[in-house]
Amino acid sequence: MQADSHSAGEAPYPVRFNVAYPDRELDRLTTGFRLIVAIPILIVAGALGGHEWAGNGPGRGVVAGTGGVLFLAPLLMIVFRQKYPRWWYDWNLELLRFSNRVGAYLALMDDRYPSTDEQQAVTLEFPYPDAKQGLNRWLPLVKWLLAIPHYILLAFLWLAALVAVVIVWFAILFTGRYPRGLFDFVLGVFRWTNRVIGYAFVLVTDAYPPFRLSD
Repeated sequence: MQADSHSAGEAPYPVRFNVAYPDRELDRLTTGFRLIVAIPILIVAGALGGHEWAGNGPGRGVVAGTGGVLFLAPLLMIVFRQKYPRWWYDWNLELLRFSNRVGAYLALMDDRYPSTDEQQAVTLEFPYPDAKQGLNRWLPLVKWLLAIPHYILLAFLWLAALVAVVIVWFAILFTGRYPRGLFDFVLGVFRWTNRVIGYAFVLVTDAYPPFRLSD
């Protein structure tokens, strides 16, 4: 079963993430020097959102959360006004899309340089929340705490993903291809991470993130 499918009886989570599998020969030169080639876009990302590039794995900026994501302001608006301003939602969505494009590029999942506005091979969607009818006004105060089990599991998953990407780096250099099984695993870790961010920090859903790599 592919990582982007979900088991029978499991409803898809509102936060949807995917990276198109590169079913072609990847650029070995830019793969070999990916960390160096990515420096300009990392500078842009840091300037845009004040990213905290900490933690484990090639997508560590996504795991740690982007510094530019609006968290406290939407939390206060949901609690006191039961509103989620649309432009705050748009900002968070587009910033996370960009962050994930950078993360996917570092994870060697795409050899096209990350765009600042085009989705490219990376897609991220989550619904605009109805703060009055669709969200519990008090739950945002504790979502970050409720998600602690996910943080622990993701720390181990990103460590495994880092090892997987190192293996992939050699595989691409020798074969030009990204092993599909490793691609699906790394994709699943990205997907899991984005679900947790959508729930605990972007606050777009009250549905607790599932403990699975699949969609």
